[in-house]
Amino acid sequence: MRERVRDFVEAKRFEHAITAVIVINAIGLGLETSPAIMARWGGIITSLDRLAIAIFVVELTLKLFAYRLNFFRNGWNVFDLVIVTAALVPASQQFSVLRALRILRALRLISVVPSMRKVIVGLFSAIPSIGTVIVMLVLLFYISAVMATKLFGGAFPDWFGSLGASLYSLFQIMTLESWSMGIVRPVMEVYPYAWAFFVPFILLTSFIVLNLFIGVIVNAMSEATDEEAHDEREEILHELRGLRAEVSALRKAAEKAD
Repeated sequence: MRERVRDFVEAKRFEHAITAVIVINAIGLGLETSPAIMARWGGIITSLDRLAIAIFVVELTLKLFAYRLNFFRNGWNVFDLVIVTAALVPASQQFSVLRALRILRALRLISVVPSMRKVIVGLFSAIPSIGTVIVMLVLLFYISAVMATKLFGGAFPDWFGSLGASLYSLFQIMTLESWSMGIVRPVMEVYPYAWAFFVPFILLTSFIVLNLFIGVIVNAMSEATDEEAHDEREEILHELRGLRAEVSALRKAAEKAD
């Protein structure tokens, strides 16, 4: 019985059906934000939401029955359990915030779609390297903020009057949001050579350090994909060795029979 249930929950059709329910449920939760739509179709949308929760509960119940304690060894199963359990808490006055958090059910697409899982695994495996890049960026920001406060704080206290103001202004400059006409050019009217500070800062932060984030994440995702492919190859080789052993045993049995 357990084997049949396991085969059922691991089947592609079951996975695709759950994915469809998640997508439809996410769309319904989005429609609930429209008073006009809820006034006309509120009953249907609410019924679909309850049906989706019921389907999620049945899905997790089947997985718990099929995997038993092994269910909790898979982080994605625990993630799904937390999301669905939160949906079962009554949305009373005390737990009214959970009504806004129900859209988190859409995150279940991450656990259901294998390609999305690869992205998340790649991101988590890149955390140590990302931490190094973040430390570099924080150090660069701190040094630049101290310099900017001392250089431009007297004439532009709103932007560079304190360390905090300088950090925020430099963050705006790093994002390239109104950095030229909004901040740098007014500063250059008072300090003509201010470009010698801001241009290298932009080159270092926006075009070098931030691109390191992308490089680290892409490399980590590539390594995660290669590792998964290696595991799949090892599994196939293991099955082939098993088949070879079975064929050899059958051949020997046939020879003895002759």
